[in-house]
Amino acid sequence: MASGGKEHRMVFDIRGRRKYAVKVVYAILAVLMGASLFLVVGPVNIGSLFGGESGGGNPAQLYEEQEQRIEARLRKNPEDPAQLLALTRARINAGNALVEETSEGRFLKPEGREQLELASESWSEYLKATDKPSATAAQQMSTTLFTLAQTSARGNEAENNIKAATEAQKIVAEEKPNLNSLSTLALYTMYTFDYAAANKAGKEAVKFAHTKFERENFENQLEEVEKKAKEFQKQLAEAEKASKKAAKEGGQNPLNGGLGGGTSLGE
Repeated sequence: MASGGKEHRMVFDIRGRRKYAVKVVYAILAVLMGASLFLVVGPVNIGSLFGGESGGGNPAQLYEEQEQRIEARLRKNPEDPAQLLALTRARINAGNALVEETSEGRFLKPEGREQLELASESWSEYLKATDKPSATAAQQMSTTLFTLAQTSARGNEAENNIKAATEAQKIVAEEKPNLNSLSTLALYTMYTFDYAAANKAGKEAVKFAHTKFERENFENQLEEVEKKAKEFQKQLAEAEKASKKAAKEGGQNPLNGGLGGGTSLGE
């Protein structure tokens, strides 16, 4: 796939000797998780998720300049929770602005992903510095971490991002319990493979359903999500087994695929 002479690979490179494990495992992660998100909380508005702004100027550069100013203030007080939160938001905004639109879909540029990864780091520092995290920021961060999980190049990286997204979503659900926040928590938790905790969140979510149809529809959707998560868990275990075998035989680790020129966000 190419646009303007530049090659864009989908979420994971599925060519060469890595193709089986990468195709089966990481494609399942991106597709099934995305499909599950659609089932539980409705379609994701990618335009709003990644800024959706048009017009002149370079918003990414503006956010990066804001990031630099905040970093300068943090050098004087590295544990200032307000500044750490501001830095996290600036990095998320910078990353979200670095999305390329092509005929084949929307691609998060490598430098955009780097910004989201930096946002994850400053978010971790923020959580250490505050006793009461912002639920609004946690909602934004859970989406960011879920995006990082879907576009991770390695299995352990994806799992860590899913776990972090789940922890952020817990903050949201505890502060603002409703059908949307709890159903999203149930979804994320499914992909940590803690099915008991996921179903517990699901039971809490249905308490906020307004009708019998809404409740039964969600329960059916959650059951489908669990099947997809278990399918991914099985494929991940098989790929890890293949990875160990390849390493033992001196071959290339199939779980260490890398990203190409861009990361696909959708088709």
